[in-house]
Amino acid sequence: MKAAVLGKPIVHSLSPVMHRAAYRALGLADWSYEAVECDEAALPDFVTSRGPEWAGLSLTMPLKRAVLPLLDSLDPQAAATGGANTVVFREDGRYGYNTDVQGIMAALVEAGARVPGSVTILGAGATACSALAAVRELGVRAADVAVRDRTRATDLLAAADRLNMRVRLRDFADPDGDPVPDLLISTVPAGAADFYPERSILTPPLPPVVFDVVYSPWPTRLAQAAQAAGAVVVSGFAMLVQQAAIQVELMTGKRAPVEAMRAAGEAEIARREAAGA
Repeated sequence: MKAAVLGKPIVHSLSPVMHRAAYRALGLADWSYEAVECDEAALPDFVTSRGPEWAGLSLTMPLKRAVLPLLDSLDPQAAATGGANTVVFREDGRYGYNTDVQGIMAALVEAGARVPGSVTILGAGATACSALAAVRELGVRAADVAVRDRTRATDLLAAADRLNMRVRLRDFADPDGDPVPDLLISTVPAGAADFYPERSILTPPLPPVVFDVVYSPWPTRLAQAAQAAGAVVVSGFAMLVQQAAIQVELMTGKRAPVEAMRAAGEAEIARREAAGA
């Protein structure tokens, strides 16, 4: 059977090493998993031309929303967030899932984070929508979302409506004076939240839990400041492992070997760092 991760750019993806490690641990010698450079224009042909030898696809940016019209069925999380990061091919159609939601929840639980009473999310992209759904699953009914451009928050606000959540948009660059949340989730690219350590959000009182979805370079300045302040810090790698494990289970029907996948991902990150990648 075949599977792949699609996106553009895709060279940075850790998915191939983790999925292949899972296949080895599960004894699936006839399974393969590749990285495919694919943009939104090429996505329809790629998805619709897959044959019966294909088990599924992992999707990264910019394809999570673009894939929706190509699917026959969506799981509740993909429907609510307006994006799917996983496609499973079955005899009766193409099924879309958003495993990022469960990945975020599992990473928080793994770190020992308590259920938050208040949440601030940095960013308004697809991962922010998944973060919103994850905290909704944890019982949170409202969240502050800090954005750089309010006109680009349309998809997130639509997701909030579907999730029956209240969202207050804030100015990304000016958090001073806002209440300190129980949980801060940064969904922005590496470096975009570097100014936060100098802001009041990371001076006493501070968020007890900081979740930065970046995994390389790690730790980020945000994570370093949070660690120094004694906060529980969750990395994007923890989320990446957990969501990939769910993908393996959806595609293979077998329980994912999470620790083997984690070890393979950590080894690849170390290899890249040693090579200066």
